[in-house]
Amino acid sequence: MIREIERKVGSGYIMLLVLPVLQIATAYALIWGIRQSSPAIVILSSLAILVVLVLWAGFFMVHPNQAKVLQLFGKYTGSVYETGLRWANPFYSKTAVSVRVRNFESSTLKVNDSSGNPIEIAAVVVWRVVDTAEAVFEVDDYQSFVHIQSEAALRNLASSYPYESHSDEQIALRSNPQEIAEQLKREVQDRLDKAGVDVIEARISHLAYAQEIASAMLKRQQAQAVVAARRQIVDGAVGMVQMALEDLEKHGVVELDEERKAAMVSNLLVVLCGEENARPVVNTGSLYS
Repeated sequence: MIREIERKVGSGYIMLLVLPVLQIATAYALIWGIRQSSPAIVILSSLAILVVLVLWAGFFMVHPNQAKVLQLFGKYTGSVYETGLRWANPFYSKTAVSVRVRNFESSTLKVNDSSGNPIEIAAVVVWRVVDTAEAVFEVDDYQSFVHIQSEAALRNLASSYPYESHSDEQIALRSNPQEIAEQLKREVQDRLDKAGVDVIEARISHLAYAQEIASAMLKRQQAQAVVAARRQIVDGAVGMVQMALEDLEKHGVVELDEERKAAMVSNLLVVLCGEENARPVVNTGSLYS
């Protein structure tokens, strides 16, 4: 595995002053050799002019949050991070790699969750290159690699968890966004380590049931909500009935046998749990007859 080596190179501004002087000096030597009819001076000065022209190819620019990966005849020699006009061996090939923070949103994937329900899911991944050598040499196209591997990690995550939890202890895609985001970030990072990429954040941006089951799942969610509401109403009603019986018995308002107590409990539960308002019936008879 190729690891990044930070390379220091010469300032381009100094060479920008030196090379014109060398260019003028070699041109003057060539003219002087021609005037002196000296073949040796003409040949040497011509070669010097050619060398100076080649040296001009050593200039390159490094922008902020950018690195230049240097290669000499296919061999990696280092990465330059110093910004501004730089100069290095003109035979170096220079590949620009951005180390800025970037993000992308995956396409909407249609997968089955752990319960087998088809869902639609998409994610936003924030990332940056931290090792330019790995990004350039370990994978063919690191940007395409990031996109494909992120979607693969998202697909694997979606199939590992249910869309919604049926118990408080179970982690679900919809109910536990923070835990799912952390797990997604780890999954993506594990896949992108070999490309010299650091995943800053990965979070689900779209989550829904697939269209073919969306209406059925909506009805199920509504039914679950109704059941949960009914359970809460019944729990509250039972508590109120128990409190009423205890207060009646405590203050000695009325003494009820088991049969009348059961009738009272039944009537109170009907009143408290019924969807419509109760219609009172006035009993003119004696309660103790």
